[in-house]
Amino acid sequence: MRDLVTGATGFTGGHLARSLAERGHLVRALVRDRARADDLAAAGIELAVGDLRDGAALAAAMAGVNVVYHIAAVYRHAGIANDTYRAVNATAVGAVVEAAARAGVRRVVHCSTVGVHGDVEHPPASEDAPLRPGDIYQITKLEGEEIAREAGLRLGIEVTIVRPTGIYGPGDRRLLRLFRGVARRRFPILGSGEIYYHLTYIDDLVDGFCLAGERPAAANRTYILAGGEATRLNELVALVAEVAGVKPPRLHLPVWPFWAAGALCEAVCVPLGIEPPIYRRRVDFFTKSRAFDISRARREIGYAPRVGLREGIKRTLDWYRQHEWL
Repeated sequence: MRDLVTGATGFTGGHLARSLAERGHLVRALVRDRARADDLAAAGIELAVGDLRDGAALAAAMAGVNVVYHIAAVYRHAGIANDTYRAVNATAVGAVVEAAARAGVRRVVHCSTVGVHGDVEHPPASEDAPLRPGDIYQITKLEGEEIAREAGLRLGIEVTIVRPTGIYGPGDRRLLRLFRGVARRRFPILGSGEIYYHLTYIDDLVDGFCLAGERPAAANRTYILAGGEATRLNELVALVAEVAGVKPPRLHLPVWPFWAAGALCEAVCVPLGIEPPIYRRRVDFFTKSRAFDISRARREIGYAPRVGLREGIKRTLDWYRQHEWL
């Protein structure tokens, strides 16, 4: 097997590329910046330098590949225009599938997000739950799914969509704010804290991606990948505190002042390309429920999360401490 991984200099793509190599696959990574990929090269991963929006770079990267794992995306950052989100998270997905089809690739596994479901009114949500993306990132990720499916049907190449929940583990920065805030006893909870939040440990997610790429039943299917335990935010924060050896936060603050502050900060900072100190989407973390049903992935491809929430939190906190991130 030769696999191509896009987004391999990121957290999820890097873990996936290294895991595939450890499993004996020949792995190629499409990277924009060769200087950021030294660790991948050291792991025996072949590097192809280029941009998703460059057709020649895509064609070269696809040569001799069996499965493409398309992880690369533009995440949420200040100053990024909507056109950039759409170009990378949507339009480029079609280009990846088309280049793969021309190269004779068997399957493209495209990484989307459970964010396409928005706030889950009746948890746990399955893949068939209503689609209600709430921001430009989620909107363009849903557009990317639609483009990938259409291109796959039109060109006769297998396309599998994966929607992960919140990803965490050693090296992750997105949930560092939560872990560090709780460990330092500086994490106020906005609102009641009774909304659901569902995490996925990185090793389990990588296993799920591999199954999505290899199992025949996964062809042209969509899967939610998540951990085996969905907790309410209060329970999650209390567990992080317990593992960190500190008292759980007790302070609950009203949501609306922070929502208003987020709107004001975005209005002032985003046009200037400055990262706002608070976003409305960060407030959404405390107000939108996210709990998901992984029965389809369990049943059809044998997905079985192995790392319990407590153990995953412990491994993550230990790594943060060792690297002085806490």
